[in-house]
Amino acid sequence: MEWRDEGVVIGLRPHGETSAIAEILTAEHGRCMGMVRGGRSRLLRPVLQTGNLVMATWRARLDEHLGTFQIEGLNLRAGFILAHPLRLAGMNTLTALAQLLPEREPHPRLYEAAHVVLSAMDDDAVWPALLVRWEMGLLDELGFGLDLSRCASTGQTDDLAYISPRTGRAVSREAGKPYHERLFQLPAFLCGGQGSSAEDVLEGFKLTGFFLERHIFAPRQVAMPPSRAWLFDGLRQRLAA
Repeated sequence: MEWRDEGVVIGLRPHGETSAIAEILTAEHGRCMGMVRGGRSRLLRPVLQTGNLVMATWRARLDEHLGTFQIEGLNLRAGFILAHPLRLAGMNTLTALAQLLPEREPHPRLYEAAHVVLSAMDDDAVWPALLVRWEMGLLDELGFGLDLSRCASTGQTDDLAYISPRTGRAVSREAGKPYHERLFQLPAFLCGGQGSSAEDVLEGFKLTGFFLERHIFAPRQVAMPPSRAWLFDGLRQRLAA
């Protein structure tokens, strides 16, 4: 068995004295793992940093085996991300959440979106909102997508302003006004609006965080990655400054 695919490194752990087990989110083969011989060497260590774009060749005698990776670096962007704490928290959040995907199940749209987020990390006015959108996509791919198409109460498709924490469906401004304290704010950039303020981004992270916790982390009895809390706090401090 052999295939070759582009992917983003989302995890790495030591294996033996010199090798490593790499976890890669690939374009066509989904989240895959494989052993990289010499993966802890001085030559490969910079390539196997989380967030880097690589070309991976996977080989195994049988499809169900762990297999081995041969890795070529395509875009070693982790280096400049590591120098910025907020970007690092964002990258670590994305790669940690990507590990929730079922192994070897293709999610091409989510992969492309992850590539877009990581490629935009040099623009702090853009990537946080893109990461919120990516988390929305993750919920959708895992079967827990939010319904932003129309108001759950009136059926109207315009002036959607809230999300029900109970149903995950949009609510119009008029219908939700009497209950607004019990509803999530729906940032305009998530339903076709142009631009995204810092306040909107924080509301977006509150929204996706609630549903990630409810549908994914709590049922699995695992904790949200700490990097997500660091990211949220960093964005909030930046807004307050």
